[in-house]
Amino acid sequence: MPVVSWKRDAAVAILSMDNGENRHNPTFVAEFLAAMDAIEADPGARSVVIASSDPKCWSLGIDLDWVMTAATDAARHDEVRAFLRGLNTVFTRVLAYPAPVVAAIAGHCYGDGAILACACDFRFMRADRGFFCFPEVDVNIPFMPGMLAIVEKVFPMHLLESAYYSGRRLGGRELETHHVVTKAPDGAEETLAEAVKFAASFEKGRAIFGEMKRRKHARILETFVARDEPIIERLALLAGA
Repeated sequence: MPVVSWKRDAAVAILSMDNGENRHNPTFVAEFLAAMDAIEADPGARSVVIASSDPKCWSLGIDLDWVMTAATDAARHDEVRAFLRGLNTVFTRVLAYPAPVVAAIAGHCYGDGAILACACDFRFMRADRGFFCFPEVDVNIPFMPGMLAIVEKVFPMHLLESAYYSGRRLGGRELETHHVVTKAPDGAEETLAEAVKFAASFEKGRAIFGEMKRRKHARILETFVARDEPIIERLALLAGA
């Protein structure tokens, strides 16, 4: 079964993550990137909304079972490195995609899933159910520098420091108050509908939109290369590594 699918609603491409908790592993990376390529190849798709078909979860982040199993097997270390580089390619694809990318968060959004949401240009999050959380401090796996740079583009510093160091859960209403999300509707259907309506309001040229995003996010894109790559090469994934 595919873990990512997409369809078009008029000029809005709705990319759906379709694997329950929507954990990030090599299969997710490959299918997500293939879907983004297909959407970009469709000239009628003027914007992208990233949603989930699961009623409870938007994305719970990295597939820790896969990563830790592979990381403890020396024969699979190159596989882990390829996955981590692929994950940064997912972030790069969203950050530099030549059209608006909107997250429609209608369920729990944790860890690397929260990073993906922050990589989007805009976020809508259901107010009445689901939490947004950075649990890395509790699982002993620090952010990569590139991940932190992505979050810093979205969160005001006082809220980031609170969430980053405590691992506390944030709801849609609180994130709306701090402008992390554009709007926090009640209900999953309402959240998706509002996100699609907002995405449809953009009718900008791809060339100018893509160039503006690449310039705006140049520091983050450079961080992936200058600071993430040495960590990936050493596989320094855990605190103290």
